[in-house]
Amino acid sequence: MTLFYIVLATFSGGLLSVLIAASVTVTLLGRVVKHLVGLSTGVLLGTALLHVLPEAFESQASPHALFMTLLGGLLFFFLLEKAELYRHNHHHEGDGHHHHHHFDVEQAGRGGLSVLVGDSIHNFCDGIIIAAAFLADPHLGLVTSLAIIAHEIPQEVGDYIVLLNAGFSRGKALLFNAISGLSAVLGGVLGYFVVGPWESLFPFLLVAASSSFIYVAVADLIPQLQRRLPLRETWLQLLWLSAGLAIPLVVVAVSGHH
Repeated sequence: MTLFYIVLATFSGGLLSVLIAASVTVTLLGRVVKHLVGLSTGVLLGTALLHVLPEAFESQASPHALFMTLLGGLLFFFLLEKAELYRHNHHHEGDGHHHHHHFDVEQAGRGGLSVLVGDSIHNFCDGIIIAAAFLADPHLGLVTSLAIIAHEIPQEVGDYIVLLNAGFSRGKALLFNAISGLSAVLGGVLGYFVVGPWESLFPFLLVAASSSFIYVAVADLIPQLQRRLPLRETWLQLLWLSAGLAIPLVVVAVSGHH
């Protein structure tokens, strides 16, 4: 049953992103992505700092070793992003970043393969993280999955917009996104069979997951929110951020897990 939950969770993020991208216009997608960045930031930070890290530090593992894992994880994702193999951009034309016209066409033309490889690696890592969380505790797996899905949707939708701006047809852009999303399922299944027998590693895998969440939120998402905006837009950002922080708290409260 745990394997079923892992497959369902890893498949859901990619499926939802494709369904959302296929059902609405590019203009509306741009507006949705802008708000989902704030929501994703809250969900990732809330999940990492309020649930996943506490769960790891309540284990018998050495706190010093866990902190070393956290530091190593942050440095690892920094280097991976430096190599353009772990992308988190939610860029779209008209997002206020003031890139010149056809910026996305140039970006996708230069780095289309890098985008696909990077997203596939990112999704594969997410699948392993989800598997480790479900194996450690089903409630933790649920919260972790929601955090990853909340981040996955704007990430995949953002890449879909870039591919459209680069001249891809809707069908082709959706197909590439779907194929990239399936790597999360592969990571989840592999994680279930490989990680499962190594229960002593679960706390370290949870800390590694937290380092991924924290890095994405702090290095990529928060800088996107740090733009000078009208007061109304600033309040909207805070509202979406607060909603994101509340989601993991509500999920745990409803599930009855302490």
